[in-house]
Amino acid sequence: AATLRLPPGPGTITMRLPRVLLPGVVACALLAPAAADAAVGSRAEIDARVREALAEFRRTTLAGGELAAKSRGMLVFPRVIKGGIGIGAEYGEGALLSGGRTAGYYSIASASVGLQLGVQAKSVVILFMTDEAFQGFRRSKGWKAGVDGSVALATLGAGGQVTTETARRPIIGFVFSNKGLMYNLTLEGSKISKLDPK
Repeated sequence: AATLRLPPGPGTITMRLPRVLLPGVVACALLAPAAADAAVGSRAEIDARVREALAEFRRTTLAGGELAAKSRGMLVFPRVIKGGIGIGAEYGEGALLSGGRTAGYYSIASASVGLQLGVQAKSVVILFMTDEAFQGFRRSKGWKAGVDGSVALATLGAGGQVTTETARRPIIGFVFSNKGLMYNLTLEGSKISKLDPK
């Protein structure tokens, strides 16, 4: 076990933690300032970041933009922050769009175990291609990818097009950064919850 001491002062607490929990504590410490920055806190700020992310999304993948135009609804998370050492955590805030209008505000959060270091940022767009998938998401109290709906993460084939098999799926996810689409990732296990920003 290892000893964790908080700064001296009134209410000083000393705790002994099993070493297996230390990576999680370090992950939370690293992620806290980044998560605070990601938590934009107002509808106007979320809307502005969503517009910027959508513009970047359309520049990143023409095929994705075409699919978005056909979707029944889409979740846009402009900045999902990931941080940790060994055990990581992710968090971001965004909006659900339908018919070009904001239909609600949501957060996305997940945890992961594996080789990772430092803090990373990415954008996530999730398209609901069928009414059934879209309404199922809207009715949910807390939607979890892979449990309440399977998200097919998009990859591009010849000519920059989304593969036919993926394009036929009811829910399609895109993960990208300023370097383009990110592959070999998964959204499985990500929890999406309703927000009520001011």
